[in-house]
Amino acid sequence: MNTAELSKEQQILRVMRKTLGNVVRDVTPLGGRANPLSDDTIQDIKNCFALISERERELAEKLGFDEAKPYYKDGSIPSAQVIDFVKTVKE
Repeated sequence: MNTAELSKEQQILRVMRKTLGNVVRDVTPLGGRANPLSDDTIQDIKNCFALISERERELAEKLGFDEAKPYYKDGSIPSAQVIDFVKTVKE
């Protein structure tokens, strides 16, 4: 499987994830109303999201992406540093 095929599969997975998320958002009831989806359908949707995520992870490994670090198309590395905003308590 070459990079172009992987990229096409990644695009398909992204579109599937987005479309499935939009369907869930559209049918989610407001304010305590009954959900129009059956429990089996809800579980099937969760399984679909899990399979999509698993396959995306496999493709990322094949392409050598490190999930812990963000990926930038231009290859640049961010120069930002983590800052601690928690105030210390004086006793």
